[in-house]
Amino acid sequence: MSIELIANLAYILASALFIFGLKMLGSPATARRGNLFSSLGMLIAVVAALTDQQIVSFEVIVGGIVLGSIIGALAARLVAMTSMPEMVALFNGSGGASSLLVGWATLYVGSEAIPTFTASTVALAILIGGVTLTGSLIAYGKLSERINSAPWTFAGQRIFNGLLLAGIVVSAVLFAMNPTPDSQYLYALIVLALVLGVMAVIPIGGADMPVVISLLNSYSGLAACAAGFAVNNNVLIVAGSLVGASGIILTNIMCKAMNRSLANVLFSGFGSHKVAKAVEGEVKPISVEDAYYILEAASNVCFVPGYGMAVAQAQHVVKELGQILEKNGCEVSYAIHPVAGRMPGHMNVLLAEADVPYEQLVEMDDINPRIENVDVAIVIGANDVVNPSAREDSDSPIYGMPIINVDQARTVFVLKRSMASGFSGVDNPLFFGENTRMLFGDAKESISGVISEFGN
Repeated sequence: MSIELIANLAYILASALFIFGLKMLGSPATARRGNLFSSLGMLIAVVAALTDQQIVSFEVIVGGIVLGSIIGALAARLVAMTSMPEMVALFNGSGGASSLLVGWATLYVGSEAIPTFTASTVALAILIGGVTLTGSLIAYGKLSERINSAPWTFAGQRIFNGLLLAGIVVSAVLFAMNPTPDSQYLYALIVLALVLGVMAVIPIGGADMPVVISLLNSYSGLAACAAGFAVNNNVLIVAGSLVGASGIILTNIMCKAMNRSLANVLFSGFGSHKVAKAVEGEVKPISVEDAYYILEAASNVCFVPGYGMAVAQAQHVVKELGQILEKNGCEVSYAIHPVAGRMPGHMNVLLAEADVPYEQLVEMDDINPRIENVDVAIVIGANDVVNPSAREDSDSPIYGMPIINVDQARTVFVLKRSMASGFSGVDNPLFFGENTRMLFGDAKESISGVISEFGN
């Protein structure tokens, strides 16, 4: 068997592993196995590609695998769960940078003239890869709060973006007509693509970050697909298509969860032109001991996690309290908003880490019709996804976004460190509700205190 035939068989096996792995990621019960299958598929694809093209020796391949494994293991172990959204953003950016460099490097392979189709795919790989790279870096800055998470707009921004897009189209066409490594239009395309990535993300507010993360993930896949066409690599085309398609589907799900179109998310400058009504009222704090008495008598309790649970690393004590309540004859559930946290599935990942039974996780559309029968809704660090102003205040920047209607529960406990607003910067009238009690402090410590009261 020739090396080329072996490589093609390896590509088929890798593609099958990608597809099966992606399918398994659809269920928490098989997600880890799916991740393993996908990783194995990528390993096979990389080794086959490098061997088939005789790019590097086996020694270099093994060295790269070892170095990459060490970096990956350290990232998985050392990066806190609160930093996962930022790490995902960096991963997306790395994928975009890789595709940009692969497309660019294609121009230096061989001495024959590059066909127009190949030049077009190179331009696409560079364009989408560049947008993904800088867009992901801006998303990382907003998620890590190294830069202001609020939308950033300026006068004439749309005109500037229009000229930017026109410049990209002109540069791409002129480059495709004469695709040489030293083409001035190539360098113009690279620079303009990097600028477009920045301009695409800076006007998007913090509340839209889950949508941005899933969209950038899709971009990284599309960039890889374009790079696959540029280097004529089938497995790269398949992998990029899978990532691109799944990212678009996830983005659509996120947009529906926010009751907004993708165009509205990308071009509206979310929250930049609206100011919510001032929230007034009296906050009603509650002690750990009083919270225990109410929970001890409750027959139906619903936990509503948010980013604050990730910050406090409270998912394990939340599960422990849930188990105690169940032993006390209480029905326990966990209401999950699709955009809770700062990346898609953020809360699902945290609760899965604590081995919370998947059957107890309830989607927003399923919990809202029965929220009035919940004795106690415990909001742990969530803000925007339970903010009644999204339902009632037409002047609010988040107006129209579906929320979990915890304010309709019989009693609401809100666990927060302070009265600070959420990631979108919008105040929450829930905190002043008649049936709301604020349990201030670190969520993990507060819940641990309630658990101690049950043990006394």
